[in-house]
Amino acid sequence: MRRISGLVVVAAVIAAACSQEVTPTTTTSQGEAPVESTGPQTSSTTITTGTTISVADTVLALESVASGFAQPVLAIASGGRLFVVDQPGQIWVIDEGDPDVFLDIRERVLFGGERGLLGLAFHPDHDDLLYVNYTASTGSTVVAEYRFDADGADSTSERVVLRVDQPAPNHNGGMIAFGPDGDLWIGMGDGGGSDDRFGQAQRGDTLLGTMLRIEVGPEVTPYRVAEDYGFAAAEVWAIGARNPWRFAFDGRDLWIADVGQNAVEEINRVSVDDRGLNFGWPIHEGNDCFRGGSRAVATSSPSPSMSTGTPVGVPSPGATYTGARPSRSSAATTSSPISVPGSFARSRHPVRYSTGPNRPAPSMV
Repeated sequence: MRRISGLVVVAAVIAAACSQEVTPTTTTSQGEAPVESTGPQTSSTTITTGTTISVADTVLALESVASGFAQPVLAIASGGRLFVVDQPGQIWVIDEGDPDVFLDIRERVLFGGERGLLGLAFHPDHDDLLYVNYTASTGSTVVAEYRFDADGADSTSERVVLRVDQPAPNHNGGMIAFGPDGDLWIGMGDGGGSDDRFGQAQRGDTLLGTMLRIEVGPEVTPYRVAEDYGFAAAEVWAIGARNPWRFAFDGRDLWIADVGQNAVEEINRVSVDDRGLNFGWPIHEGNDCFRGGSRAVATSSPSPSMSTGTPVGVPSPGATYTGARPSRSSAATTSSPISVPGSFARSRHPVRYSTGPNRPAPSMV
């Protein structure tokens, strides 16, 4: 895979079952190593429609805005500034002129392959707190809190919120983001290998192969789960994920890009108000039956709670679908810029789009 170390601005973006019935299950696969966390505390929209345009009328224009990064994997805007997550363990800020280091935790980060500093989110209610997702020297996933001011983040202020053991160096997920209700969402891969080798994604009592949803901040230690999402592990909001590398909120809709294995790349569009979702891996890859599968499959026999998807594109041979973010503008001729880091180029998989229950197939916006 080829990577590009610069940062570009995209001026217009195209956003665009087996025979079983699906019921999420929480059966446990015996003999697997447990996944550890620091443990939770338990506490008792309107979507704006954009102008629809055809693929033929959509133009992507790229403009380089910064360079010199080692391995940029995420760019997000906050407080009128752009922040770039560099996988070896640094966060850069672009205000005016060249990028400046905002946080440097390279001494804590295990970098290489799919490991490293992978996610960043700013607390919506505390303007001096940010959260990162990184691979620790032990190989485990760490979500940690840092304090910051206008000049930068204090690397000595780390407070570990969540720690999850990883049995393999790939499928670490990495995305974190605050949702519309102010809670922190975390995408967790299935533990790595292939074919859900460690039997995690269909369990519901492990934090791997899931989307997590927790409350964080100075009011809770280390975090809190606000309600019951229907799984044995309180933090789990949905199961059946392979490697949800990137996701984005659009009002109360959630778009999740889940990296496929051999045949299908998957984008799931669901609502944050949904409960008990099962995206199907490894029973399904996208909407197709998957012939591999884990040891957990024989005991759980679930099927996805997603409706039949609609294909939205076939990438060029050898690419991986690593993001899903809708973009809208008030007129077809008005561009809607977003900043994206140079990432994986080349793909060999078709892309499938899956809607949530009773959701229509998307238009091109």
